Amino acid sequence: MTSSLASFAFWLTAPVFPHIEIARDAGFTAVVLDIEHGTFNLDDLDRVIPFCRALGIKVYAKVLGPLTEPIQQALDFGADAVIIPHIAGVDHARQVTGAAKYPPLGVRSYAGGRTVMYGPASPTYASDENARVKCWPMIESRESLADVEAIAALPTVDGLFAGPTDLAMAASNERYTFSDADKADIARIAAAAKAAGKPWVMPCWTQPERAFAKAHGVSVTVVGAQFYMVRAAFASLVDGLSAEGLI
Repeated sequence: MTSSLASFAFWLTAPVFPHIEIARDAGFTAVVLDIEHGTFNLDDLDRVIPFCRALGIKVYAKVLGPLTEPIQQALDFGADAVIIPHIAGVDHARQVTGAAKYPPLGVRSYAGGRTVMYGPASPTYASDENARVKCWPMIESRESLADVEAIAALPTVDGLFAGPTDLAMAASNERYTFSDADKADIARIAAAAKAAGKPWVMPCWTQPERAFAKAHGVSVTVVGAQFYMVRAAFASLVDGLSAEGLI
């Protein structure tokens, strides 16, 4: 393992087990599962999450949506963190993020099973699990950005996950370009997390994004989107064949 990769995670959209093993061998120790836009069903999650954890890879599950059921399912399967998309204002965030924490902090329902090693819960199970599991609402709507400071301060929120692409498009842009306005949005998320004493996380596909995030104290940088890397590998192969004069 490469310890310098401890603050990075790779992005998985489909449950391809060899890709997880390759990432582990490259030194990655954390993964974002894009359940929202990916091809993971419940059987996949029941296999992928414990597989990753057995390899020493932390699992950050970007769930289907801001609903109790998908949040609880990801946690019951053993995810280390839930990333919750489609958060609106602070009232919505307060309601939704409660699903990630047991009472009295939240409203998560007890399921047993994997999280208690298929036995009885320990005397301090609820508080231990509340501390272990991280809840990261996505700041990707204009409403969530407007309330980002209040969202960051919620006791059920452990950190913030920046969603710059949807933030940019929600401002009526055709696409995300890492413009000055985009940078200002990201910087506000970073400042809100810092003020609350909590980490923030961001997917950064380019060097300028990574440098900007690092300068603003990002805790986890998500890199290496699964299908982008496969596409780049095939493009590199074709370029190599062309350079050899074979095509």
